[in-house]
Amino acid sequence: MKIISWNIAGLNAIMKKGFLEWLSKERPDIFCAQETKISDEDKKINFKEYYDFWAFSESKKGYSGVLTLSKEKPKTTQIGIGKSEFDIEGRSLIHDFGNFILFNIYFPNGQRSKERLDYKMAFYDYFLKIVKKLIEKNKKIIVCGDFNTAHHEIDLARPKSNEKVSGFLPIEREWVDKFEAVGFIDTFRYKHPNEVKYCYWSQRTNARERNVGWRIDYIFISKNLLPKLKEAFIQTEVMGSDHCPIGIEIEL
Repeated sequence: MKIISWNIAGLNAIMKKGFLEWLSKERPDIFCAQETKISDEDKKINFKEYYDFWAFSESKKGYSGVLTLSKEKPKTTQIGIGKSEFDIEGRSLIHDFGNFILFNIYFPNGQRSKERLDYKMAFYDYFLKIVKKLIEKNKKIIVCGDFNTAHHEIDLARPKSNEKVSGFLPIEREWVDKFEAVGFIDTFRYKHPNEVKYCYWSQRTNARERNVGWRIDYIFISKNLLPKLKEAFIQTEVMGSDHCPIGIEIEL
């Protein structure tokens, strides 16, 4: 099974940049998109072989949003993580496929203000409580999405100059430590422990051309799925967004 996750930075925008052609070529079994930036009335695309599932922002039009495409229909799908202050921004979908549970999450960005950083950390902590309970029940879990945090110095081009910037703050990085300690594996870092590769580049400074990037998009799996993991990858060559696709191949 191939699972791909991508912060597409706007579905309408990426549709004009060959998105459907890319999807047809890659043919992932499951595709998770973050930051769709569209409303319910705007979802007019026929994804053909895929079931499509959406979460929309209710707080602001053209903001946030996640989309999951799956060849297999999940047994159940939950929109949101169960807390209105987070779910109003359309940041999460939870799919139960029976033999595993998939989370498609667009975690908040904390750079705008202290209030948004507090919101991000509150979201993180609430999400952690949910997955911890599932781990305690020995559920098999996959978490795909834009975490908006680079975990280690290897995960961004300029760690020293970003130590006091949201996205690489000690408090954010410590949360990722806690998330892993509960029982999750960073699939790309597990398969490629020393490889320097990014999946996000700021558009303001031609950062992509200079490869001044961040690795803030992840696919984590619960430890009980580790024997099933075959590969993890980052498609840096794929354009269309300020992020690029990431993915795994796993036997499920």
